[in-house]
Amino acid sequence: MRNQLIALITLVLFVSASYGQDNPPKTNTVFKDSVIDGKAVYVKESNEDSLSIKDQLKDDEFVAGIDEKWLEELYSNSLFDTIYASVSGLDYKEVDYPELNTDTLKVRLQKLNAKTPFNVEYNPALESVIKTFLKNRRQTLERLMGLSHFYFPMFEHEFDKYNIPLEIKYLAIVESALKPRAKSRVGATGLWQFMFTTGKMYGLDVSSYVDERSDPVKSTEAAAQYLSKLYEIFGDWDLALAAYNSGPGNVTKAIRRSGGYENYWNIRNYLPRETAGYVPAFLATMYIFEYADEHGFNKQKPLFNYVETDTIRVKQMITLDQVSEVTGVDIDALQFLNPSYKLDIIPYIKDENYILRLPREAVGIFVANEEAIYAYAQSEFDKREKPLPQFFEEDTKLTYRVRSGDYLGKIARKYGVRVSDIKRWNGLRSNDIHIGQRLTIYRRSVGATASTSTKSKPTTSSSSGENTVYTVRSGDSLWSIAQKFPGVSVQNIKDWNGISGNKLKPGMKLKISKG
Repeated sequence: MRNQLIALITLVLFVSASYGQDNPPKTNTVFKDSVIDGKAVYVKESNEDSLSIKDQLKDDEFVAGIDEKWLEELYSNSLFDTIYASVSGLDYKEVDYPELNTDTLKVRLQKLNAKTPFNVEYNPALESVIKTFLKNRRQTLERLMGLSHFYFPMFEHEFDKYNIPLEIKYLAIVESALKPRAKSRVGATGLWQFMFTTGKMYGLDVSSYVDERSDPVKSTEAAAQYLSKLYEIFGDWDLALAAYNSGPGNVTKAIRRSGGYENYWNIRNYLPRETAGYVPAFLATMYIFEYADEHGFNKQKPLFNYVETDTIRVKQMITLDQVSEVTGVDIDALQFLNPSYKLDIIPYIKDENYILRLPREAVGIFVANEEAIYAYAQSEFDKREKPLPQFFEEDTKLTYRVRSGDYLGKIARKYGVRVSDIKRWNGLRSNDIHIGQRLTIYRRSVGATASTSTKSKPTTSSSSGENTVYTVRSGDSLWSIAQKFPGVSVQNIKDWNGISGNKLKPGMKLKISKG
């Protein structure tokens, strides 16, 4: 290493000396022989007015300042890795899409540019991306437009608090396709694709039960904080987006390689391939959403609107299965509304605020029966304080083969078990199953079943053949009625009586099957 340093010094001095033959230096500089490690070299001696080699090699002040600021944030260049083939594979070739002519696009982009801090100026590359999306992604974009009715209001609420341009809501479509449990090949997770370490840096809890990178509200607040810091450093929203994708280090290197340009479009060719397509993909998405009506998009209705939901702070451990049982809200809907709970279990930990998001009509049911619901949840946990299924009698274990039309909730009801049990017994990470798949089911013991049959029947019901008829009273809910009948669930009552919602009227007659 020392010899390499000597050689480098010698080369620099030789060039300097050669230059001086025709162009004498302005300062009084002399060279003299010296010996380093037994080798003769030229060493430059200068008076106090001369410049050292270090002083002669100047860095770009703008990007050097960015690097210094970012080092203070203890930033890792591998913060995010969102390499999507659709972004990195853009070829920017001319696309035949006669429904949108270039002149119309230029006018619309000019209008967008006037109302957003991003540089939404026309160029052929952006036109290619927009037309590619319009031509090849209509169904996907319509589905995303439906989901956006749920997610965009919460995004805008958080961005407004941090003075972030509201249009950045479209970034989540490029990052995760609005999938809160989306995970990249290197582990970046959630709507905003946080890596584990960075999520911790921005206050996102990740544990065995919870991954707040998948929490729509908390992860959006973290993304707002991070984007705010990037803008503070770069002073430009296009560069902030590029840094969000590939890291500030790659952006500053691109600025240097471009010769000091600071506009995204001028440094784009010096960025990683994915980042080069990242901002155009974002701008194309923004254009299509803003002009969706003009392009005749049929926006799909979302499962929920954000304003139609509300949250409850949990006071005791409870599972989404149990919440579904007591409120009548489908388990799939609860998983959609509460994606940060990895095992469908909401833990209770002192000084931690874990919340349950529900449709508004179910919030009242939960709050009005909170004490009874937590008692029910505890009783369910107490029942599980038994030997593990593999130690049960062999005849309590069966193998079920999935048929057409099956789904986990249906199979769980068939055998009187929970969806979370089936997933745990079979190592399932999602609710997806396929025809022909074999599932292991552990049924309750005969003794436990027999013991429940000795309980007395509710006084507000009458027996008729194989069924019991229950008359709804004021204050009843599907859950409270199900609790009166051993082994009966809310979904059972809904299925037996053709009920789709959760509303009941006093005097209504409900059929309860003995089977």
